[in-house]
Amino acid sequence: MGGTLARYAALGMPVTLVTATLGEEGEAMHDVLAGLTAGAADQLGGYRLAELGAACRALGVTDRRMLGGLGRFRDSGMAGSESARHPRAFCRAGSGGPDHDEAVAALTEVIGRLRPRVVLTYDADGGYGHPDHVAAHQVAVAAVRAAGTGGADGSGEIRLLAVVRPRSVFTAALAEMWAGPLPAGYARGEPDDFGFLVDDGSVDVAVPVAPWRAARRAALSAHASQLDVWAGRTDGFALTNLLAQPLLDHEYYRVLAGPAAPIGATDLFAGL
Repeated sequence: MGGTLARYAALGMPVTLVTATLGEEGEAMHDVLAGLTAGAADQLGGYRLAELGAACRALGVTDRRMLGGLGRFRDSGMAGSESARHPRAFCRAGSGGPDHDEAVAALTEVIGRLRPRVVLTYDADGGYGHPDHVAAHQVAVAAVRAAGTGGADGSGEIRLLAVVRPRSVFTAALAEMWAGPLPAGYARGEPDDFGFLVDDGSVDVAVPVAPWRAARRAALSAHASQLDVWAGRTDGFALTNLLAQPLLDHEYYRVLAGPAAPIGATDLFAGL
């Protein structure tokens, strides 16, 4: 959703980014930073905190916060990882987890102070099943429900949306990317390899972000420890699995809770 954040920041809309973990358990792109990973020096989280700051500067996001304070929650790693047993693992903040109420209270406080009309998060499956993405969804849903209202006067219902990718649009963009040469070392994959896919009819808002492609590309480039990004006929990037995927000229959302969006909406705030 980087293009979306850049768009609304450029339009003067207050944008706040709340991040749950430092990404401590992640892999290092091309093994360049392998000595910093959790199994070695366990310093990758601090490195990625600096990357996050650079990415936010590229997007024009000036208000960024760590849920519960810096270092409160730790990256859980992928599903089934031993790291999920860590006492600070963010997966413990998911529904029914021992830290769920604390995480929800922390996010509810932020929402209560800022009174946003729109909150963005992951879908229920976390996009591709990452335990921390799933927990982020569950915490966001509960916090928005607890906060109740948004807007300057606290009278408006909050619209909660999940970032998604419509299957037909993403599949067409993959085909266009594959029509040209990929950077050396990168591979093609099937649409379902990438996650975040939904049926086209599940999309409620399509935010045009083409004017902010450069800002989004710069923000992604700031996260060099976990991905590569390149520009071309179709902007693209790859995570540590080295599967090339496109960056779309729209970013797509479905409404999880709150006021429905008008049919064909291109603005997160349409109808509010």
